[in-house]
Amino acid sequence: MGFLDAIKRWQLTRQGLSSGRKRRVYSANPAIQALEESLAVKLGLYATFAVASVVLILKSDTTGPADDALKRALYGFTLALAALAMFHANSQFLCRRNSRVILVLGGMLVHLAFCGLIMKLAHADDTLEVFHYLLVPFALAPMLHSILLGRAVGTFSAIYVSLIGSLLVPASDMLGFLTLSLVSGLAAVLLTVQVRKRGQLLRAGIFIGIVTLILAIVWGRLDLCSCFGDDAVNHLEIFALGSVAALGTAVFAALFVSGLLPIFEGLFQLTTDTSWLELSDLNHKLLRQMQLEAPGTFHHSLVVASLAEAAAEKIGANALMCRVCSYFHDVGKLKKPVYFIENLHDGVENPHDGLTPTMSALVIIAHVKDGVDIAMKHKLNPRIINVIQEHHGDSLVYFFYRRAQEQKKTELDKVERGLENPEDLPHVDEKNFRYPGQRPSTRESGIIALADMVESASRSLRKPTLAKIRAMIEELVRSKVNDGQLDECPLTIKELAIVKDSFAGTLRSMLHARIDYPKEEERPPAPNKRGDSTRTPFPEADAATKGLLSSRTPSPA
Repeated sequence: MGFLDAIKRWQLTRQGLSSGRKRRVYSANPAIQALEESLAVKLGLYATFAVASVVLILKSDTTGPADDALKRALYGFTLALAALAMFHANSQFLCRRNSRVILVLGGMLVHLAFCGLIMKLAHADDTLEVFHYLLVPFALAPMLHSILLGRAVGTFSAIYVSLIGSLLVPASDMLGFLTLSLVSGLAAVLLTVQVRKRGQLLRAGIFIGIVTLILAIVWGRLDLCSCFGDDAVNHLEIFALGSVAALGTAVFAALFVSGLLPIFEGLFQLTTDTSWLELSDLNHKLLRQMQLEAPGTFHHSLVVASLAEAAAEKIGANALMCRVCSYFHDVGKLKKPVYFIENLHDGVENPHDGLTPTMSALVIIAHVKDGVDIAMKHKLNPRIINVIQEHHGDSLVYFFYRRAQEQKKTELDKVERGLENPEDLPHVDEKNFRYPGQRPSTRESGIIALADMVESASRSLRKPTLAKIRAMIEELVRSKVNDGQLDECPLTIKELAIVKDSFAGTLRSMLHARIDYPKEEERPPAPNKRGDSTRTPFPEADAATKGLLSSRTPSPA
């Protein structure tokens, strides 16, 4: 099909009917998509996780008879099945794609492998035996999953790596390991809920190390009291090494995760808040081009970003994503900026005046496809491309559709009077005036679609008041809902109400009235110290003038 398409484009190019270029189309690879959604692949990953967990337990360096090892393996297999059942039951909220399953279950296995390896090394060296638990990176998997996939996945990871990991240690140490691992893992999740800068990960690692150290002291893993008794020097050295181990391991885990984040974001098509913050730089090449070539669209995008970000924060959606995607959502207007009213200067003729409504609608609708084309050319984030595709859904370009109907009605009147041929009546098809879709499929995309519509409509308000703004927002959102544009969006009715209130508050602060200052000739003159009201109303200007004149006056000497 691709070869045939190329031949057709070549023929059209020779006839002067095509530029020979093919518009970029953003769509997932069918083969990869099939693997992502395959139930058989998911079940295979589940089986691999359960078997690998049993193997790690059997190879752990725990002393005891063979029967004890088999019991541990059976316990581990049961816990692995429980973890998989919980994961699958919540997969629609956690990770519906098989690549995310690999990330979660693979991360947990790597975490458990680290634990088993460190335990073996600690048992082989008597000097590490005293504080070997403090060398285990308890925060590794929970921190990674919390940053990449959210608090729920991080908590799931912290619980089950602690339960399964406790089977890797001797029975006498099982409870201590479980407690330390669980508390440290949950602390990692709580401290990395909203990481926007790399430095926050280092700070989180230090706090996790402190938590681990305090727990080790409280539960007797490190004996602080012995540092003040007999053989204080030896105990103090052990305590210092244990403290360094606890802090160093936690900091190492944080730095290790920080280094892995860019790799995992690229492999699994994820975007963290840190990356969104980096993408929000207004010096991006496309945004700079928009400032120069389409300043009205650029300003519109900034306002939409403010509206969407504030609303997203109110309902717990990804506010940074809303801000960045809003910056780029209308980037397709760079192809024909003068065809959009916000970029027209005073006195410039509107190019739509010389076009038919159908042609005008085609130009307006094309900015979505042009935006996808430009975004793919500049390798923008896939979630930005999704928002560009979805921010208009398959809604109607109502202004030009109505103009086309009016023109048809005028032509129909001429036909009735015998002035026109009925065959010359223009055909008005609603499909020609609708965007190609897709409809918003995420909360963030839905918020941006509503913010885009509300910001554009707010420009037509005269003497805006809070009541007028609220009425306008209510009418616009209701029209979107009635048209089915939010049918695929997970925004609830309650969240929509919060979003509307947020829009009203933000617009009210943006469209507030200013004090009407009197003109210069209407301002009363300021009296001087002598009561002379004929002096300039700006005393400081008088003083400067006086100083200037006095500096030019010859000195008596």
